[in-house]
Amino acid sequence: MEFFAQEQFRTLANPGVVSVQLLSPHNSPSSRITITQVTMQAGAVQPRHAHPASEQIWVAISGSGKLLLADGATREFTVGNVARFAAGDVHGFDNAGPEPFVYMSMTTPPIDFAYAYGESR
Repeated sequence: MEFFAQEQFRTLANPGVVSVQLLSPHNSPSSRITITQVTMQAGAVQPRHAHPASEQIWVAISGSGKLLLADGATREFTVGNVARFAAGDVHGFDNAGPEPFVYMSMTTPPIDFAYAYGESR
């Protein structure tokens, strides 16, 4: 069994986006999952991207905005919605709303997302 307290989490940040790595390769030998809580400030955008070898599930916790999908497509994403991106699916997010958007992300197999952020705490 593994147990994690806040001091074992790693916080990654880009302008307008804070990603708290709750369980990832930085603190667990798990070969099955990364769990992340992401907070996006109003106006923040996560550009479209893909994870070629991992699938990802997002659960919207608070706020709303638009999923940015392949070929310029978008889809509303709000509290209680769940999105699953298969390996290689293009995805991103635009928080055009007036409040922060928070979601939980589960990625399998795990990814260490430090490469995508300019700041680590």
